[in-house]
Amino acid sequence: QVQLVESGGGLVQPGGSLRLSCAPSGRLFSVSAMGWYRQAPGKQRELVATITEDGITNYADSVKGRFTISGDNAKNTVYLQMYSLKPEDTAVYYCHAALRYEDDYWGQGTQVTVSS
Repeated sequence: QVQLVESGGGLVQPGGSLRLSCAPSGRLFSVSAMGWYRQAPGKQRELVATITEDGITNYADSVKGRFTISGDNAKNTVYLQMYSLKPEDTAVYYCHAALRYEDDYWGQGTQVTVSS
């Protein structure tokens, strides 16, 4: 069973930066898009950013101009570079992969905490 493995979370001060990475533990076929979602305590999971196989990106309004998503289609990896982090960015961040012919994949989540 292939899994998405995230890394790069942690504790950072407001205004700081973090880079999240996500890679599959095995081969994924026909990935149409990958992305990042987050879930803060007591809130629903929400979209942060997505990138299609063609490189088209989409961002939540709350992170536009601060976060950048990028990916490597050959390796089915996706990254999230986060700048100017705010306390409201604190959440568990989940990697997601949408496949054409299979069910979606989700990572186990990585904690990002923005606090002084």
